[in-house]
Amino acid sequence: MLKTGKILRFDEVRGYGFIVPNEGGEDVFMHANDLVDEKYLYQSGREVEFFEEMGEKGPKASQIRLVYRSSPRRSTPAVGFSSGGPDAPRITNPGVDEPEADTELDEYDDQEEADTLTVAELRTELTDLLLDTDDTLTADQIKRIRTRVTELARVHGWVAS
Repeated sequence: MLKTGKILRFDEVRGYGFIVPNEGGEDVFMHANDLVDEKYLYQSGREVEFFEEMGEKGPKASQIRLVYRSSPRRSTPAVGFSSGGPDAPRITNPGVDEPEADTELDEYDDQEEADTLTVAELRTELTDLLLDTDDTLTADQIKRIRTRVTELARVHGWVAS
């Protein structure tokens, strides 16, 4: 069963430590062989998600991943994006060069029509793409990304209602 908790302590040299589950109960043993990320990242107080199993000496964690919290929502548009229409000025970051045009994407500009996906189709394709791109993403992270991209697609009319 997937659980979350905070690292109570982890000895990087010895390769083991303990997690305090958010649901309460007995501390859960963690071993370096079960860490998904680099072990130096697992520090006391960091939030993790893990699968709990019963070991010979008590609860044991496996597939231990760090939980990354997203930053608070911005009240202004992100750098390089505009909240207005096509004629609105682009917001840029001074001192940072603009990326060069992506020639692979330029070929799509010439197409007269493009497929319009349903929201469900977009979510499915996006999930597959995210998993293929980074297999360390958690289910919660994927859900948040899909929600934001789907909102953006709806605002711009990129998906069928």
